[in-house]
Amino acid sequence: MRHSRFILSLFFLLLLGTIAFAQDEPKHAPSTAEERKRFLSLTRKLEQNPLDKSLYEEKKWAKKWLEDIPDINVNICAPILFGMDFIREQNKYTPQLSYQATFGSAAYIIEHPDKAGDLDAQFIAGVESALKSYGSIVKSEPEAKSKALDSLLEKQKAGKLADFVRSASKSCQDKKEGI
Repeated sequence: MRHSRFILSLFFLLLLGTIAFAQDEPKHAPSTAEERKRFLSLTRKLEQNPLDKSLYEEKKWAKKWLEDIPDINVNICAPILFGMDFIREQNKYTPQLSYQATFGSAAYIIEHPDKAGDLDAQFIAGVESALKSYGSIVKSEPEAKSKALDSLLEKQKAGKLADFVRSASKSCQDKKEGI
């Protein structure tokens, strides 16, 4: 009886050790060239046609992939980057545009791996990607207009978007919340 308890206890300890070890391992291997290409293609498709329901499964894959891969770390700051007016507006596409900003930032990291630590460039690329999506949404749904995002488009046209994003992102850079 003692021997079987010892074996059972040993088995239990080994099982716990295996579980603890598995939790320390990355959820996913580093991204592959094929996955990065797939992600970039999806990001560009969503900029052009963000309301395409056929992209839903791909978008779910992209969200999960970004959460799981260890080699592309995106800092999330989308709502702050768009400004407090955008948050107060509660546009029905706020979540979608926030994800698009995250996807745009990740795309920047993929396309410019040597600048992965440049948070300003990452945030600017994310906002620009979200603004492309916003423009596409408004073409098909004019009632989806946002004063806050229209203001950002004006800043972009005037060449002042990067300065705005740098200023707005200061609090995000202090937190460095990433995927």
